Amino acid sequence: MTTTTTRAGEPSTQVSNTGGRWRGILALALGVACLAVGIGVGLRWLQAGVVAPRSVGAMVILVAGAVLTIWGMRRITRGLRLSARIVSGSLATVAVVMLVWTLTPALIATNVPPTDHESSEMGFGGREVSFETSDGVRLWGWYVPPTDGGTVVLRHGAGSTAGSVVPQASILVANGYGVLMTDARGHGRSEGDAMDFGWYGDDDIGAALTFLAGQTEVDPSRIAVVGMSMGGEEAIGAAGSDDRIAAVVAEGATARMATDKSWLEDEYGWRGLIQMRLEALQYWLTDMLTEAERPQSLAEAARVALPRPILMITAGEAPDELHAAEFIGLGNDNVTIWTVPEAGHIQGVNVSPGAWESRVVGFLDEAIGGS
Repeated sequence: MTTTTTRAGEPSTQVSNTGGRWRGILALALGVACLAVGIGVGLRWLQAGVVAPRSVGAMVILVAGAVLTIWGMRRITRGLRLSARIVSGSLATVAVVMLVWTLTPALIATNVPPTDHESSEMGFGGREVSFETSDGVRLWGWYVPPTDGGTVVLRHGAGSTAGSVVPQASILVANGYGVLMTDARGHGRSEGDAMDFGWYGDDDIGAALTFLAGQTEVDPSRIAVVGMSMGGEEAIGAAGSDDRIAAVVAEGATARMATDKSWLEDEYGWRGLIQMRLEALQYWLTDMLTEAERPQSLAEAARVALPRPILMITAGEAPDELHAAEFIGLGNDNVTIWTVPEAGHIQGVNVSPGAWESRVVGFLDEAIGGS
């Protein structure tokens, strides 16, 4: 309590708002955390059509986060002049939005809702298989034998299953390649905890390579990995840790570590620098929320993979994909980039199926000598 004096010389009291503002800041911080959980888990799971105790609980947390955020802002601005309230409230709102935008992807990546397996009838022969990773997780797959030894491990993107890459598999099979499509860990029929930044990719792709090496019709020296989005990032990462991979095709791959975003400052200046700092916070939180080990950056993995070739496919309608691919390929002579005009993220095969077949099959023919 502070004491002041009136004009008549009589003492009066004025309650300091310092303690109230600190309580407001604490409520605001807790509100941000609750909003991130509510959006990243509650809304994400309900969007996927999954009503479960986790999603319902997260929605309750979302409501609590909104209440805490509003209350915290009111406490912080209480007692200030109108102009000061406007400025303080605006700055607090911007901070809340940026922090929620930064933290939510970490929650989404580490709290993936169950994904239904899309189909077990792929339309091009083959059979269901399963195999175990080095840490004891059983993965489901669909295997089509090769006609002359060349084989591809085909990986889908985040939040989907092997059924989403059937168009790519059909092209590869039609050109004589063996294909092993898998539901990623924690997706579809595969066991384990899903992690949609692809940090388990090295282990899961390594298990797929071991499975293929045990098939008599597969030439172990002629195995490539083709991946979409998260699967592409997993493919590049795995090539940096497993020399059994002879070549990589990565479509829509951009980042799986904060250092993969180092190009942002050069491209966008101070806005890019701020985003880089926020990305570092995002990946730090991700590391806290998952048991997966922090992986190599994609650029480092590509360097370690030298001289094995990597084809990166980028979308003409997603310019950041090209920026990321150029950064990954900087100084790595094994990286080739192909941009599909007018294509959205991982839509190359849908927008230009003939060109996709020509580019990818031609690359694989040269790299692993398919039929």
